[in-house]
Amino acid sequence: MNIDEILKNFPKRAPDANKKDFGHVLVIAGSGGYTGAAYLTSQAAILSGSGLVTLAVGKSIYPIMAQKLTEVMIKPFFETRDYSLSLLAEKELLIFSEKCTCAAIGPGISRNKETQTLVRSLLGKIGKPVILDADGINAFAGQVDSLKKATAPLILTPHMGEMARLLDKDIEDVKKNRKDIALEFAHQYNIVLVLKGHETIVARPDGAIYMNATGNVGMATGGTGDVLTGMIASFVGQGMDAFNAAAAGVYLHGLVGDLAAKEKGALSLIATDLLNKLPEVLKALA
Repeated sequence: MNIDEILKNFPKRAPDANKKDFGHVLVIAGSGGYTGAAYLTSQAAILSGSGLVTLAVGKSIYPIMAQKLTEVMIKPFFETRDYSLSLLAEKELLIFSEKCTCAAIGPGISRNKETQTLVRSLLGKIGKPVILDADGINAFAGQVDSLKKATAPLILTPHMGEMARLLDKDIEDVKKNRKDIALEFAHQYNIVLVLKGHETIVARPDGAIYMNATGNVGMATGGTGDVLTGMIASFVGQGMDAFNAAAAGVYLHGLVGDLAAKEKGALSLIATDLLNKLPEVLKALA
């Protein structure tokens, strides 16, 4: 599909609008040692135009995130010994999610077994569009059919390794057949799939596909995928449908990376550079 057509669907802002008109993104992320992922996802969402963003974390992570984030609200929940979210948090998370527009689940959430059980359970109950990333995706390895329990639009954003793990395939097989795999997976599980990598692919169940041409090798560094997750979640929260939000997110994320690389070079590029350049790229959408 043509990116110009996709960007035409970006929501326009009325002069009398207020913050509630631009979505409330719930970010369910972070654990011991992985506070950066929670920060990058949440900050990307707020910088991409969300009216409100709330980060859900384990209670021990709360003080750290409260220092790192200013405009994002942080809400503490029951945690495991790894400071990841506990199954005991499920009821409160579901209640809180009712006031949100969509949820981004997975960045830095850990592979703690209890937390992964929580992720699978939430997907079948949350009732709001979900962007599933990182260890949120890994929670479904060996239980991929559980993705069919999603009760609202679902976007998956795996890199090649996560996709191979999900399908129980060799990563080289995924790389060689990524377009066919993306289309088949999107159709089989009725989701929008963002298969990340060089020329990231966005596929939807009816066979529509977007192949991205922006981005650079400097973006192959920790945290850039978390920024993408926050951007896509923000666009969904602002009213874009799952496919258009994912394609727009991938395209604009690549543009941001290209702008940052032009200034810093590919070797020294880090995810925070993308956050710093987001406003410069996104101002054209206002």
